Amino acid sequence: MAGRDRGKDASLAASRTLNPHPEAVTDPAFTSGAFFDPADLVQVKYEMVRAVEAGQMGAGAAASAFGLARQSYYNARKALAGHGLAGLIPAKPGPKGGHKLTGAVTDFLEQHAAADPALSSAQLAAAVADEFGVTVHKRSVERALAARRDSGDEHKEPSKSS
Repeated sequence: MAGRDRGKDASLAASRTLNPHPEAVTDPAFTSGAFFDPADLVQVKYEMVRAVEAGQMGAGAAASAFGLARQSYYNARKALAGHGLAGLIPAKPGPKGGHKLTGAVTDFLEQHAAADPALSSAQLAAAVADEFGVTVHKRSVERALAARRDSGDEHKEPSKSS
């Protein structure tokens, strides 16, 4: 990407919208060097969907011309329809919420903490590992128990934990 604006590329990378393969975009609008930027993944996906919706080409041809897989077209179309342009921004990687501290695990934690208030969060985490075979951080135990206390709901799963 010689001659490119490094600041723009850094901004695109920071927002997870830098196209990893801009050289694969062969659509004439992007190769003319004018307004369209093949490194802007949101713009590439939007124009790919627009080309199909406008009847300029089919899904397979559009995906090829925009340097993406055919399934990317269908994913982009669905995301655009459901969430607008913001739907084309890739989601943050990784788990989207707590997946280890289920309701059963949190119930177990509450029961043990109530039975022996002197237990530390590290000891409670060790008890979870022994009982469920799940390794959790002591801070996750603290957050899960605090979330239950704050909500007043004895069977609500915490929103964030590990």
